[in-house]
Amino acid sequence: MFNNIYFRNNRNSERGLLTHKNFVTNVLAQEVVVPEGVNKAISFLPLNHVFERTVNLLLIYSGVSIYYAESTETLVDDILEVKPETFTTVPRLLEKIYDKIYEKGRDLKGIKKGIFFSSLRSAQKYEGSKSPGLFLKAKLAFDNKLVFDKWREALGGNIKIIVSGGAALQPRLARVFNAAKIPVCEGYGLTETSPVISVNRINDIHPGTVGKLIETSEIKIAKDGEILYKGPCLMKGYYKDPERTEEAIDENGWFHTGDMGELNGDILKITGRKKELFKLSTGKYVSPQLVENIMKESSFIGQLMIVGENERFCSALISPNFDYLLKWAEMHEITAGDYLELIKNQQVIDKFEEEIQELNFDVEEAMKIKKFALVCEEWGPDTGELSPTLKLKRNSIHKKYEERINWLYDKSENAGYVLT
Repeated sequence: MFNNIYFRNNRNSERGLLTHKNFVTNVLAQEVVVPEGVNKAISFLPLNHVFERTVNLLLIYSGVSIYYAESTETLVDDILEVKPETFTTVPRLLEKIYDKIYEKGRDLKGIKKGIFFSSLRSAQKYEGSKSPGLFLKAKLAFDNKLVFDKWREALGGNIKIIVSGGAALQPRLARVFNAAKIPVCEGYGLTETSPVISVNRINDIHPGTVGKLIETSEIKIAKDGEILYKGPCLMKGYYKDPERTEEAIDENGWFHTGDMGELNGDILKITGRKKELFKLSTGKYVSPQLVENIMKESSFIGQLMIVGENERFCSALISPNFDYLLKWAEMHEITAGDYLELIKNQQVIDKFEEEIQELNFDVEEAMKIKKFALVCEEWGPDTGELSPTLKLKRNSIHKKYEERINWLYDKSENAGYVLT
């Protein structure tokens, strides 16, 4: 199977060329990631995206049968039918799976409910790469028999590894799924790098990081914190654009990824996107992605975007997880005719305030959220707030909610609700 791809970069609308050699080199370097006993995989991400295409090539090379889901709507039924040992996904799907599991736990009664939430607390202490203490090890063995076994059955019962990419995975989710013997290995790469640069390994998972560099990756961190890459998987350049190519790949052959990170030995951690960094009027820099990833640990938050460039403090636009919020509202006898009425309810606002204040403890002082605004729309690719790979389209969101942001900073008396 011969692969040459002219790709279009969604971030910058740039076109580049990846060669067959780029793909082959990347696939061979990832062979060590596939554990023994993986014979069946299910694929549902777009094959025109380099991430899913490369993984498919890796699976074919490894002799793994690939089953293609009929659609995202039939994915759960397809997984139960195929009973795969592996699949690749984006974090948003794992968030939805976890939220549904959490909701079912809330509906339990008595001792079953107590056991369920005790198992979650234990799972959130699991670090993967570190050997758990004797008590935690025994507790997780107990939890796996009584609670997590049902999670594995819901994913077909045979999962040996799930690979997550495309966006940052919440460390909490990595810990919980790994403790439940559903290993989630987060990786990192760009279209320009064919794409994988690093990935966690099944017996060496570091939650909150994108794992160990693959053998073909050479990485260094620039003085400003940007991740620079060099290796045989790097694209040939941007199509008919030598100026942009020279800007992206310096005279020493280092590709400037645009991502910020830290390298601890050969373990890579992403700390943000260089172009997304903004400065407060106090002179402090903010990495919005870091804060957003922490805040999305709340089951009440579907999506959010941190704002505050040239302002004194950070604020947040929040698109609630309405499925979860509606069930919580029902439990608290809160009625609303529509989403707008719901997000205006003071009990709802107070609950979000409580969630944010609790998670703010894990945020650097300058980046803590001081004010927030709920919106009455669910964000997605179809409505223009998210890209096809479920990344925030910040400029579009900022433009759509400009009046709401102005209201947050007392620049407008109009609350700026957007009605769809």
